[in-house]
Amino acid sequence: MLYAHHQLTYTGRMISRLFNALYANAYLLLALTALFWAGNAVVGRGVHEDVPPMALAWWRLVLSLLILLPFVWRSVKNDWPTVRAHWKWLAFFGVTGAGLFNMSFYFGLHYTEALNALVIQTSGPVLIVIATATLFGDRLTRNQTLGISVALVGVLIMIARGDPGTLASVSFNIGDLGVVAAMVSWAIYTAFLRKRPAMGELSFIATTFMAALLFTTPFFAVEHLSGWQLQPTWQTLFAVLYVALFPSILAYIFFNRGVHLIGANRAGICLYLVPLFGAVMAITLLGEEPRLYHAIGIALILAGVSLAARRS
Repeated sequence: MLYAHHQLTYTGRMISRLFNALYANAYLLLALTALFWAGNAVVGRGVHEDVPPMALAWWRLVLSLLILLPFVWRSVKNDWPTVRAHWKWLAFFGVTGAGLFNMSFYFGLHYTEALNALVIQTSGPVLIVIATATLFGDRLTRNQTLGISVALVGVLIMIARGDPGTLASVSFNIGDLGVVAAMVSWAIYTAFLRKRPAMGELSFIATTFMAALLFTTPFFAVEHLSGWQLQPTWQTLFAVLYVALFPSILAYIFFNRGVHLIGANRAGICLYLVPLFGAVMAITLLGEEPRLYHAIGIALILAGVSLAARRS
């Protein structure tokens, strides 16, 4: 029994050390965030005919809070004085980071093609740079500027499938405006993360999700009462469960931590990994044939992110 106790203690310490090491690795956390968001776009587009955009945003938040509740209620209770003192900031983060962003993004996915969404998503790092420069006077380093440029070229090569003429033929519609609004909202959220109240990570996620849910509910109610309603199937259940757990809870925790560790501008550059993972998913899950432009695009994205990660 004593030996077993020592083994369990040793295993527990090893797991704790491994978790702490992973939680201190900003680029691993941000890479996982990009992976989850790539899946978010694939799933959101895949069920757009059965799950209206406001319904997906609303149920995503509801299920996320239900999953978090057993783990977070004590933390929220301890942080309640901070919540009361800074509720306006928490509401701001909830609206920009989880409310307006999700509603706009899913609205965009309902109306636009995947190619258009990928083109617009590549504006994310640039919009974050603009937001941090305008709001806080941040400046890019030479490596970050070069890294953004290299990664953007890689993304555009993959989107254009190696043919620049493809980009010139892309037409835009109202759904694209939704994706643009989502990326602008996310850039503002990312820039202001430096102003977040000092509180536990789970408390911050739970309270901002609650604010986002309150913000989203009227839009969901109008959509639902108009007759545009979620169709309950195993596919839609899986979709809501996925977006609630991975792009919501885990991605928000990982992204917020990444911004805390390396700053908004360097963290934002990792958004270029989203179309990279999207291409990999298309090849492995949808059977799309890998091409030379995939290899070139992936190499340039990884090179750009690696370059931007270096300190000048």
